[in-house]
Amino acid sequence: MNLLNGATFQKLQGGLDAANTRQQVISNNIANAETPYFKRSVVSFESLLQQEMNGDMPVLKGNRTDLRHFAIGPITEMPSSVVTLDSSTVMNNNLNNVDIEQEMSLLADNQLRYNSYIALVNHKIKMMRTAVQGS
Repeated sequence: MNLLNGATFQKLQGGLDAANTRQQVISNNIANAETPYFKRSVVSFESLLQQEMNGDMPVLKGNRTDLRHFAIGPITEMPSSVVTLDSSTVMNNNLNNVDIEQEMSLLADNQLRYNSYIALVNHKIKMMRTAVQGS
């Protein structure tokens, strides 16, 4: 039995992957803040995850012990982060649309989000360790 393969850990893994992707995209935006004609990119994940979680889900779900078995209940895939190019705005005269203050605040927000995901993973692992080993 794989204890780290539950839905909670899959969602946290998706969040961590999205935070890593967002870190790379924001860093690229900051690095190209003075590049003429550069258009910033944006990462979407949390909104996609929320849409997936708000969908109609049946109450019952079967436990598949073998991939050859039929799936009973919802078959939901973890959404992956989506990187989109923001080409609709212009920030300065060289047609670049990177606002360095906004990117720095997004970078700080992403760091806080990443730290909270790591704290949740550590807490879940600690709870499992306590359940297995005892107090």
